[in-house]
Amino acid sequence: MSDHTLDFSSRRSPVYGRRGGVAASQPLAVAAALETLAAGGNAADAAVATAAALNVTEPTSTGIGGDCFALFYDAQTGRISALNGSGRAPAALTLDRLAAEGFGPAHARGLPPYHPHTVIVPGACAGWCDLVERHGRLPLARILAPAIRLAEEGFPVAPLTAHYWQHGVEQQLRAAPGGLELTLDGRAPRPGEIFRNPGLARTLRAVAEGGKRAYYEGPIAEAIAATLQAAGGCMTVEDLAAHTSTWEQPISIVYRGLRIWECPPNGQGLAALLALNILEGYDLAALDPLAAERLHLTIEAMRLAFADARWYVADPAFSPAPLAELLSKPYAAARRRLIDPRRAAADPRHGAPVAGSDTVYFCVVDAAGNACSFINSNYMGFGTGIVPAGWGFTLQNRGHNFSLDADHPNALAPRKRPYHTIIPALATREADGSLYAAFGVMGGFMQPQGHMQVVVGLADDGLDPQAALDRPRFCIVDGVAGGGVALEEGIPAATLDRLADMGHPVSRVTGYDRAIFGRGQIIRRDPDTGVLCAGSDPRADGCAMCL
Repeated sequence: MSDHTLDFSSRRSPVYGRRGGVAASQPLAVAAALETLAAGGNAADAAVATAAALNVTEPTSTGIGGDCFALFYDAQTGRISALNGSGRAPAALTLDRLAAEGFGPAHARGLPPYHPHTVIVPGACAGWCDLVERHGRLPLARILAPAIRLAEEGFPVAPLTAHYWQHGVEQQLRAAPGGLELTLDGRAPRPGEIFRNPGLARTLRAVAEGGKRAYYEGPIAEAIAATLQAAGGCMTVEDLAAHTSTWEQPISIVYRGLRIWECPPNGQGLAALLALNILEGYDLAALDPLAAERLHLTIEAMRLAFADARWYVADPAFSPAPLAELLSKPYAAARRRLIDPRRAAADPRHGAPVAGSDTVYFCVVDAAGNACSFINSNYMGFGTGIVPAGWGFTLQNRGHNFSLDADHPNALAPRKRPYHTIIPALATREADGSLYAAFGVMGGFMQPQGHMQVVVGLADDGLDPQAALDRPRFCIVDGVAGGGVALEEGIPAATLDRLADMGHPVSRVTGYDRAIFGRGQIIRRDPDTGVLCAGSDPRADGCAMCL
């Protein structure tokens, strides 16, 4: 089947259950979560089981060499906690060092996307362990057992994963130190072909027995540091040993009676909330969802949101953003006044509210109503493609998101976290604080755009989770305020023509290129019956299942 004829159309029904459910981009990872729930685990335990299984079955997107974020809804208290499992730049990595090596604004080239300097300390392992320690029930060895089994015994590779695996072989793995460890004689596994990863099984066994210290201290840490230094990087074992996750206060806004929750910066969830705040001032339900008039408003709101997020999203330990002011309704009203209902803005700028990235997203809701919204990523597919020899995972390239402009809030600095594209989300009912849904849409700078679009589908249009995920999407390319607008096949040609007439630089996207629109998962919960309604994106290999 050619790239141009791949059919993503969905004939899926929403999945219902009440003893717990999971939605993820790989069926075998869904099975790992269900096995964990059936063994007495809760949403946190099942989330980590899913993350580990996805590292095995979809290494093209995620792994223990990347970062993670999570939102956890505690059914007993109604409280939501935000886990930031992102890493920090090495202590020796500075703008001066990059400039001396020929990278930066004063030079002809920026930092190449797969360069060892783009590797920040991987935060995923600590994030998994810290989530289970605070919210889980089962021992780590039990939680990681399904993933270890998949890695040791092997698994049949899913079709879309096989496609992106081959792309990763060509783009990263063949040229990266150790990258051939994740190939079959230099090629990707084909659909249905068995792939075993004994190195990753070894890594997961070490973590199952020794917790996060087994990753950040000892042989694994030594292998990561040695591999990067040999490739020209500067990460040390001290950088790895110093890593910590952080628990943070989530940010939120109210939209159509729902409180939408995101992790705070350095994640870009702020962009989704800014866009929804602007859109609240329009009667979207009165407009055809695929008509140019409605898409114009949502695109323009997203442009304004990106203009702010691209400036204000940075490590708050270095550059705290004025979040209360940015998320206020008066600020949203002021930004809304910048939207011309008949004409696209060319390149909106960030506001002044105070005077003066290939990823896996999944969600789990357990029988008690606890929910975990979780996202884990290497950033660009396999990340750098660099594999610490014998350990079976690639190292991320999340540091590519740092700005090399010293005056930018997101400028690279030692031990600093970069602008992060990966964002999980939750929604609660404002009237009583009950869980409405766990949801997310993976895919680089598509993620806040996907969050906004599925929330509009659920809240404005009354769609069920599967229908909200099936609907064709738009994507402002690269998440820049003045970027071109990709429109998914399924949006009428007349709509494209009208948007072009309004000044939007639009293009139609089909086939495998539809990966640009992300891959989402949603689980919605009925507060009276406890019944779950789940959906899984037709643009991925995965599914939603309930016990």
